[in-house]
Amino acid sequence: MPMLNRIHPFAGALALLTILTFWMATILAEAFSDTATIVAVKTAIPWGFLLLIPALAATGGSGLALARHRAGPLIERKRRRMPIIAANGLLILVPSALFLSFKSQSGEFDGLFFGVQALELIAGAVNIALLGLNLRDGLRARSRAHQIT
Repeated sequence: MPMLNRIHPFAGALALLTILTFWMATILAEAFSDTATIVAVKTAIPWGFLLLIPALAATGGSGLALARHRAGPLIERKRRRMPIIAANGLLILVPSALFLSFKSQSGEFDGLFFGVQALELIAGAVNIALLGLNLRDGLRARSRAHQIT
């Protein structure tokens, strides 16, 4: 368990920072950069999945293992959020990122591109918020566990 106590917060923070980086890079590129920068950002994000997906898997797996022997409202809230985070990522964020990468590399910055871009930004903000709440609740649960022992 001591190893899981290190892996879980590290992987969770890495996943959160990766998604936040994708989100901020998109906002900054769209708002302040030229087309070439937007294409570079939209092309780089799917490559970032090579870091993000293992981080999310490590977070989820270690979280399940750690929560197996724990209960309480903080743990339950984290458990309820995880399916939403996973579904949002698998059903909206990953397909959107791949679509936007393809469209941007093709130079197709049309209404469909910007509609999917808006959806991706909203879904990304939701996952950032939910992962942030999980981080907060995990820190609180850890703090309470240390107070008990």
